[in-house]
Amino acid sequence: MQYRKLLALACTTGATLSPFLCLQAQAQNTTAENHALSEIIVTSSRIATPLRQVGTSVSVLNSADLQNRSNASLLDILRTLPAIAVTNNGGTGQITTLRIRGEEGYRTLTLLDGMKLSDPSVTQVQPQLEHLLSSGIERVEILRGPQGLSYGADAGGVMNISTRRNSDELQATMDVLSGAFGTQQLNGNVSAGNEQGDVFVSASKLKTDGFNTRVADTRLADDDGYHNSSMHARLGVNASDKLRLELVHRNVTGESEYDGCYEPVSFGQVHDCEASFEQQASRASASYQAASGAHTLAYATTSSERDYFTLGAPAYDFSGEIQRWEYLGTNSFTDFNLVYGVDLEEEENGGETRDQLGYYVEYLSGFSDSFFVTAGARRDESDDFGNHLSYRVSSAYLIALQNSGELKLRASVGTGFRAPSPYEASYNRSPFAAPPASLVNLTEETSSGYELAVEYYTATGLHLEAVYFDQKIEDAIQFDLSTYSGYLQDVGSSTSQGVELSANMPLTARLTLNSNYTYNETRSPDGNQRFLRPEHLANLGLTWLSAEERLHFSGFYRRSQDSVDSLFGSAVTLDAYDVFDLSASFKLTTLLNIYARVDNATDAEYAEVVGYNTAGRSVYVGVQASF
Repeated sequence: MQYRKLLALACTTGATLSPFLCLQAQAQNTTAENHALSEIIVTSSRIATPLRQVGTSVSVLNSADLQNRSNASLLDILRTLPAIAVTNNGGTGQITTLRIRGEEGYRTLTLLDGMKLSDPSVTQVQPQLEHLLSSGIERVEILRGPQGLSYGADAGGVMNISTRRNSDELQATMDVLSGAFGTQQLNGNVSAGNEQGDVFVSASKLKTDGFNTRVADTRLADDDGYHNSSMHARLGVNASDKLRLELVHRNVTGESEYDGCYEPVSFGQVHDCEASFEQQASRASASYQAASGAHTLAYATTSSERDYFTLGAPAYDFSGEIQRWEYLGTNSFTDFNLVYGVDLEEEENGGETRDQLGYYVEYLSGFSDSFFVTAGARRDESDDFGNHLSYRVSSAYLIALQNSGELKLRASVGTGFRAPSPYEASYNRSPFAAPPASLVNLTEETSSGYELAVEYYTATGLHLEAVYFDQKIEDAIQFDLSTYSGYLQDVGSSTSQGVELSANMPLTARLTLNSNYTYNETRSPDGNQRFLRPEHLANLGLTWLSAEERLHFSGFYRRSQDSVDSLFGSAVTLDAYDVFDLSASFKLTTLLNIYARVDNATDAEYAEVVGYNTAGRSVYVGVQASF
């Protein structure tokens, strides 16, 4: 099964369950055939698992995918994946939301080297993804669907991000980019490692003048710029052949100008607004590799501060903190693996705190070479909202075909729940709330979903996939967009169901096609379409590599159709739009690379959110040097 190579691939996913196996694999140089079904996936069950055994839907971006796009924003790269819709409120650094299969952005858990990037200072404790740059990132795995299980019952999808892994020698890269809207970016990465340990440090600084974010700003009509400084560091120490210690720290600051804030005296809307964001996240872990499995104990903390300014004067500020203890264990037996763990998390937002204890166990079968089953259960005990039991079951069945291809049939079903955030729960009791919201006592949301899929793989690299998904949220919590009275709770189901079709195929030895299409029908309990969920999403990408592998060229097309937004509580239909992006790179030497990209090459005019502008044709050029 080419086990050592699979373990080497697992190391690129940030797996913490088997660090010593990873170190052994890195020391080996195998020439085994690379087969797509042998790719290692960690995110589905938090244990390194070959893709052939995974019964859930997982999308993967590797380092080559990320480099081919040469895009500073990770979200703009994630747009190309199935079932992912991204909405942006007016350019780089502005509020941006990622929705997987039509679910709210705060139901997607984002992890970076094991750290939760959720912002505890915002309403629903969701990640501020507009501040997440692509520099230093090696791999992204996205678990689609509402069955997070070991990550938490409220994880309606999981985005697991890994930075560049250590090597056995000192490596460094420097990247300089310049382009449209006065954009300038400087990135630097350094990594090194040996048998005793490893270190990785990444730093990035981005500045852009931006453009006028809102259509309503016709008087001032100024550019709304953005500055970002990000630093990420990871240190690993192999204390013995069985014990590994790891420390990760990340610090991000973002300063953005935007339109549409309110003057504190007259409460009139003005367009001279600024926001600053700072987040610090740290994680310390100890992993012990026993003969039959592995055990990891970790402590992590995430703190965020946000300050807002109107006409240059301070307006309001928010802060919050998450502290999390986590134990994760795995045991391997003759015919199955067992994954289990406990997590204790405390959220603090504006003086409101909540503790939630969770524990879980998942069974992964190993009794067959062609049929695989997982079954897991999780219990959460919330300070304010009682105890809840959730589960997930998945299966995969492989059929070898006569033409050297393999057919994979898979299915999964699961449940979850989300308690109102501390901010949501307290807002309706505050002086700012009014009827009807002030009369509502919020309760927890519950979720359920299932998916059925068929996939086809060949040894030549062809991969076809079709997935049907059906999921719903009971009693979803929504802000009152009609009278702004506070938080209301739907009575009934908010649904999302549809089909994902994907095709990845090598057309020639040098030309590759990647495409996907998602049909997603979303409905709120009143039967109306849910806001900012396009019914149709399509992506098409062509990648060409020259014979000497020095020149690389990519073209990307995306289409969004049949989306609606809210304007004072009423539905507004958004026009369909098509966007073409181009990118190219050329290796001047083995250590020096130049690249360029053109976003919105046809200069299309479109809107992702009602009332917000989008960028026209934009050209960027960069140079990357390796040492």
